[in-house]
Amino acid sequence: MRYTEESMDALREVGDELADATVAELFERGEVGKFNNLMRHVSASGAPLPDGLPEVAREYLAVTSTPPDWVDWSLMEKARLFFIDNNVHISTALSFAAMPACYLVPHVAKLLTTTHSLKYPSKRMAETGQFTVYLMQPGAFEAGSRFIPAAQKVRLLHASIRHHLRRDDRWDVETLGVPICQEDMIGGQMFFSMLVLDSLHRLGIHMSAEGAEAYLYAWQVVGAMLGVDQSAVPRTLDEAREFLDLYMLRFMGPSEEGAQLTRQLIDLYEEVVPGTFFDPIVSSLIRYLVGDTGADWLDVPRTAWDTVVKAAPHLLGVLETIEDHSPLGAWALDRLGHLTTVLELSSLTRGRVMHYAIPEHLRKDYGVSGTVPSTRRWTPPPPVFG
Repeated sequence: MRYTEESMDALREVGDELADATVAELFERGEVGKFNNLMRHVSASGAPLPDGLPEVAREYLAVTSTPPDWVDWSLMEKARLFFIDNNVHISTALSFAAMPACYLVPHVAKLLTTTHSLKYPSKRMAETGQFTVYLMQPGAFEAGSRFIPAAQKVRLLHASIRHHLRRDDRWDVETLGVPICQEDMIGGQMFFSMLVLDSLHRLGIHMSAEGAEAYLYAWQVVGAMLGVDQSAVPRTLDEAREFLDLYMLRFMGPSEEGAQLTRQLIDLYEEVVPGTFFDPIVSSLIRYLVGDTGADWLDVPRTAWDTVVKAAPHLLGVLETIEDHSPLGAWALDRLGHLTTVLELSSLTRGRVMHYAIPEHLRKDYGVSGTVPSTRRWTPPPPVFG
């Protein structure tokens, strides 16, 4: 598919018809509180739905209870193995590249500061981390898994944000498009897939083409379950590059909200990292992964670690060589990556399960085992522009 300014503009006018209709009826009937209370007890796929659940919600959950019938499960297994093999690197890319990239899009940064508590930024990161971990578990789409209920709730969460912002006249639809529109949902999908792959490449991580393609595919499946229009979503790495380049060129730039969110992100991870000696590495990683221009727009401070971080690909290359040539080393590094991801997520969630509840209102204090065979080494598709 070819992407143009006109095709992207059309995507800005569209939300998610199914989820939007469900949320609108829940609010109209005053049943949001009941839904949230009852859904706190639904965390596993296939679990019986509680008595008293609003009928419109019951219908929505039935329709969205299974993955798309076109899913290629062999590709999904390759994606899971790719994640296991690279989980700590993927977590790094999500935290220090994908999230800051969201903040480089001013209207996305504005939406985030409008809808999230500025006093609890770890909630946003915890929800993202937990969602990704659920996705990459064995049997993520089978009975008893936590991923499908999480996806169902996140989709309604997005719809509720659209509902609030449009109902309360807190969003300039004519200028900014529908909040969390199709273009932005696909953009987010690209940040968490293509941009993560770019970041792994920049870090010097060894990836097969098959693994990279499978990882992109897994996020395509996620997008479908979150209401993304599959007729518009990139299907290949080349299409993903085209969409991501055009999306960023259309919107990226400096904003007060973007800088504020980035400062919160840096503070959050400096708090997670033990002691203070390594604190500057957080800013340096962001600057290295998003580039100097983007980092300057986000007011990421320069530190003495900026030069040190540039050596990361060499260090990681040594570790990757050990992993490629030693089954025991590969096992040890995979376990270390798993434990690092679990400990990071535990710090962000503070031991709690994130429930992705529908906000009943926007508070006034809110501002506006094994590895994928490495038969072909993956290199990023070239930039489409510039």
